[in-house]
Amino acid sequence: MEDVLTENPPPSRFFQEDLNNFASPPPEPPLPSPFILFSSPKPELPLKPSLLIIALSSPSLHIFHSCLPSKTLIGTLIIPELPFSGNTVEPSLQDKSCNIYSLSDNNNENSVLLISVQLPVSPERSNLVSRLLIGQDIVPERVIILDSIQSRNFRGRLSPDEALAAKLETSSEKKAAAASRLNLDYFPSGSVIDGLSASLLSRCQLKNIRGTLVVSWPEFDPSVVRFVGGLLKSIVPGLDNKSVGKDLEMYSSRSGLKKDAWLDSDLYT
Repeated sequence: MEDVLTENPPPSRFFQEDLNNFASPPPEPPLPSPFILFSSPKPELPLKPSLLIIALSSPSLHIFHSCLPSKTLIGTLIIPELPFSGNTVEPSLQDKSCNIYSLSDNNNENSVLLISVQLPVSPERSNLVSRLLIGQDIVPERVIILDSIQSRNFRGRLSPDEALAAKLETSSEKKAAAASRLNLDYFPSGSVIDGLSASLLSRCQLKNIRGTLVVSWPEFDPSVVRFVGGLLKSIVPGLDNKSVGKDLEMYSSRSGLKKDAWLDSDLYT
């Protein structure tokens, strides 16, 4: 009697390479975690600014670079999978980077920190980045996040010729004195905020930090640049408000917008 256990198996109907189609792919190695590289070798962590402003929208990034020449670079967020190729030696608006700036000589109490997010952050990396920017090495008293409204997430019609700005707040910010809060309408119910800005605001809520997310529309428009400039003037010391309008012509041409689009805006005060 033949031994069925040691008998050679019948020929397969598949080629050997085809059999691999039914096997699960080998697991990919995990990506290295993002981290912050500080300019000082041994900074006194955590940094405890009184105000942290995080710019994600193009208008707010434009204001950061054009109207705050005295800011000091103190650190950079590194996301390992994003290359540095094409970045300049000195910080530039065209770089794909995430730099951390200080507006005061000391980086601890009663200071203002600015973070310019000029690189794409994928949804699966948003929570990791949010932890680094809020509540770990940086523990602010108050956070203001500046982002743009995405038309796909907005419930209603968005006109390209009409500027719009709205806000979302954490519970602790709502409990603060009305005089210290931003005087804006709330983001309409039924609309959605996602991505890094939503993760940052959720992080503020989790850590019981006063947090406000300001979103504006359209994404590329001189009227929104002037609005953001007016908004930051009241909360950021040293903002050169006169220089807000100096580069509007260049900003308009680079964005493909009408040069006089901001003239009809009633957002700027």
